[in-house]
Amino acid sequence: MTTPDRGGLVRRLPLLAILAIAAVGAFALREHLSFEALAENRERLIALRDAHYLAAALGFIAAYVLIVAFSLPGATVATLTGGFLFGVFPGALFNVIAATAGATAIFLAVRLGAGDRLAARLDASEGRVRRFREALRENELQVLLLMRLVPAVPFFVANLLPALVGVRLGRFVLTTFFGIMPGAAIYTWAGAGLGEVFARGGRPDPGLIFEPRFLVPLLALSALVALPMLLRALGRKGG
Repeated sequence: MTTPDRGGLVRRLPLLAILAIAAVGAFALREHLSFEALAENRERLIALRDAHYLAAALGFIAAYVLIVAFSLPGATVATLTGGFLFGVFPGALFNVIAATAGATAIFLAVRLGAGDRLAARLDASEGRVRRFREALRENELQVLLLMRLVPAVPFFVANLLPALVGVRLGRFVLTTFFGIMPGAAIYTWAGAGLGEVFARGGRPDPGLIFEPRFLVPLLALSALVALPMLLRALGRKGG
C-alpha cells in the first residue's frame, strides 16, 4: 500500500523534474537555444524543412513544447524560429499550439505537486486571502487573459499562478491559447523577416513587443478585456 508520504512524493515528481531540468538547462542549454545558434544552423534547418516538411514541423513543435514545459531559455528564439522556418502562417499557429501545450504541462505538474492543496487552503482561509480568492474567481477569465496579454507579466508566472490558485484546466488552456496569440503573431512576423536580418549581420530585438506600434494595440486590447471587471466594480459601488 502506498503511504501518504510516498504518495505525496510521487505527486511532486513531475514538478521536481521540471525544477531540476530548468536549473540545469539555464546553464547548459543557453548557448544552444540562442539567436547565435539559430544563425549558425539556419541553412541546415532550412534544408531539413525543405526535404522533410512534416517531420520538421512536428520536431519544431515538440522542441518548443519542451522549452516551455521545462522553463528552458530560448522561448523567444523558438518563436522567431517558427516564423523564420514556416512563415507568419502556419508559423504563428505552430508557435501558439506548442506554447499552449508546454504551458499546460507545467500547469498540470504544479497543480499535481502543490496547487490542489494550496487552493483548498485558500478556500478555507478567512480575511483578505479569502476575499482575494473570491475576487479572482469572479474575474477569472479576464485576469487570465490579462496575464497573457500584458507583456510585463513573465510567461512562467502566468503558468504557475493559475495552478496555485485552483484555476480549472479548460479555462487555463482556453485563455492561454487565445491570450498569447497577439504576442506570438508579433514575434512570428519578426521571425519571418530574419532572412534580411541575417543578410546584414544583425540580430532581432527581444524587446520588440514594447515598441509603441505593438504595445499600444496590446494595451488597448487589455483595457477592453479589463472593462467588465471595472463595470462590475462600479456597479457594486453604485449599489
